[in-house]
This record gives sequence, C-alpha cells and structure tokens, in this order.
Amino acid sequence: MAVKEITREELEAKLGRGEQVILVETLGPKYYEDAHLPGALNIPHTEVDELAPTMLPDKSAEVVVYCSNRACQNSPQAARRLDALGYENVYDYEEGKQDWIEAGLPTESGAARVAG
Repeated sequence: MAVKEITREELEAKLGRGEQVILVETLGPKYYEDAHLPGALNIPHTEVDELAPTMLPDKSAEVVVYCSNRACQNSPQAARRLDALGYENVYDYEEGKQDWIEAGLPTESGAARVAG
C-alpha cells in the first residue's frame, strides 16, 4: 500500500476539528528537543521497529509522520516501515517542520514525553 501524503492545510484542518491524529517527528532527539509540532511524539526513523509497538499501540490510529522538509527522507522511510508493520492510516507530511514554522504555526521544545 502506498503511504498517503498530507498537506499542512489538511493537517491543520484535522487538528482544528479535534480529530485524533498522532504526530510523529522522525528526526533525532536533538532536533526534536529544539522544536517540534505541538504534541508530537519522537520516533527517529531508525528506531521505528523498536519504538512503534509501545508508542503507537493502536495500528488503526491516524498517524502523521514528518521530518524537516521535503528533501529529508526520514519521514518517508518511517512511513514505509509503519506501513510494513501493519499500521493502517499512515500519512507523510512531506513539507515537514520547516513548512510548519514558515507558516507561523506554533511549535513546542524540550525533551520527548514518554508515552505512558
């Protein structure tokens, strides 16, 4: 199955409607701590197999992965891994964090919250 792309406008609309969307930053912790989309989890693309089962227990949940920008290949790789692991609703926000910040949208900084 091909991973679906999502635009900033589509993502903003989903969040605005209060839809349950799990945001996942696929960059390393240093980049995540610097700035990430509000509420995003941090699953580096190299650790998807290891972290996804505990951090994303619901395989039918809507998951949006992103990295820094369209040139960054972390999120497409992570999206393909999630798809291969059986996640059913994975979207790749290809424009990523750079696009979000340039649009003047809020970010959070600080270490990852550990999923309970």
